[in-house]
Amino acid sequence: MENSTSNFPRMHVSLYVTNLAATVNFYNTFFGVSANKIKTGYAKYILNKPSLIISFIENPERVQSNFGHLGFQVETREEMGQKLEIAREKNIVSKEEMGTSCCYAIQDKFWVNDPDGIQWEVYYFHEDVEFNDPHYESTEATACCAPPAKEEVKPAKSLIIEDDMCVPGTKCC
Repeated sequence: MENSTSNFPRMHVSLYVTNLAATVNFYNTFFGVSANKIKTGYAKYILNKPSLIISFIENPERVQSNFGHLGFQVETREEMGQKLEIAREKNIVSKEEMGTSCCYAIQDKFWVNDPDGIQWEVYYFHEDVEFNDPHYESTEATACCAPPAKEEVKPAKSLIIEDDMCVPGTKCC
């Protein structure tokens, strides 16, 4: 029997970012929805599937370089293909890995990088295996399930600015 205290209704993640406008633009594209809330130096998305609340706080001094990555597991190969095609069309894919063995599992995945270089993977899990792809075999803490080299961050597309949003460089903050 599963312990009811281990069931959480929604995950929350909060990340510091360098440029909120660029971040909102990227995540509007990546998530395919607009932010639920945008305020001075703050944006929040509430996603139903996966059940996630993610917020961004503009604070360049607190952006960390050794964070690792975040990701979404999709349920079917078809969903993986659809997500990849959309990301390709939006020109946000930084790397594709099909049939790779990462974290001792065969996976199809692709990667995107937000404006601050935070890596996201979208992956389909095929099966557990007893080996890793050799390029993931490393003693570095950041080696597992991350592209071996940081890819170039693609520029953000246009962003609709709300009246109550402080835009970096406008001296309103």
